[in-house]
Amino acid sequence: MIDEFSINHLEEMVAALPVNIKTRFERIYQVSTGTGEVTLGLKTENWAKKQFGSTEAVTRQIIVRLTNLVTGEESFFNQIRASRPSDVNSQAPLQEMLEQGAKNDIFRLPEIDTPEDLFGRIRGKHCITASNIAKSDAVHGVVIFNDFNPLDFTREKVVDYIDTGRYWAIKMHKLKPEAKYFLFFWNCLKRAGATLTHGHCQVLLATGKHYSKIEKLRASAEEYRRCYHSNYFDDLFEVHQALGCAVEKEGIRILSYLTPLKFNEVIILSDKLNSGFKTVIFDMLALFRDELKTTSFNFGLITPPLGDTQESWEGFPCIGHIVDRGSYGDRTSDFGSFELFGATMVLRDPFLLASKIRNYLGV
Repeated sequence: MIDEFSINHLEEMVAALPVNIKTRFERIYQVSTGTGEVTLGLKTENWAKKQFGSTEAVTRQIIVRLTNLVTGEESFFNQIRASRPSDVNSQAPLQEMLEQGAKNDIFRLPEIDTPEDLFGRIRGKHCITASNIAKSDAVHGVVIFNDFNPLDFTREKVVDYIDTGRYWAIKMHKLKPEAKYFLFFWNCLKRAGATLTHGHCQVLLATGKHYSKIEKLRASAEEYRRCYHSNYFDDLFEVHQALGCAVEKEGIRILSYLTPLKFNEVIILSDKLNSGFKTVIFDMLALFRDELKTTSFNFGLITPPLGDTQESWEGFPCIGHIVDRGSYGDRTSDFGSFELFGATMVLRDPFLLASKIRNYLGV
């Protein structure tokens, strides 16, 4: 009997799965658990007790390594790293940063101060589009919120941001039929990569093939289908669900992802870009903001192409990704050399996030 459902007990949990689910887990994941040992001196013993709660937490550290064999993603989990000393700037609250950003807000009058696309602009109820003045790709726009504060979002607003971005993509695809691979993303505040405080999302259409990480996911899922005659995303969800890390709400599948990019990551899967999918996206963004107290996050929306392609997109769903980037006052970077050159170090337990998702959704 497993006493606690946590990443530290993942190997035991996998061993207890039904054979068919365990087989799917082992097609997708490889897990190993190690122990990091530390010898403490008298002075460091006292510091360890104060900082980490006990000396035992430091002298024998459980480290879980989890690799997605299909996509190549890899995460290391060591929960005591979340208790490391950090430099939090409590003297610069979020509100002060918002007020400072509002003083030089170039999105305040977007129809005057921002360029438009060849077809003009798309106007939503709560946002308006502009052409990105410093493009990442040839077809690159911006969805500018009417609200300055990006955290002041509601269900209606989030749905409108997504719908407006989608209308922009359809309009651009009609002008440039070769541009058909849609990507929508939202960097919320500067810690998540936003250059401007004023709330905005970005929309892109790639030509020739989808962006490399998305194309790698598509190709990996296609290879998985050929090898196992099974849909990768269906199996991924079933494995997460069997471990207690996924739920389904009205046909929309929600995963507390076991190999997150950083901190907490939620993946949302839907057969269509429908109202239920967009509502769950809002629910998860609200969970991050209201329950996890996240002030910075990255949200990405991936859909199958807008037009016909040579490569197969059979069984590829609409995918929403939300990644926790922490709080505004935290000066410590969440990204370093280990992430650049090795793998991802994760400080949050996906099983704890899964519990919060279930409680928040009431499922």
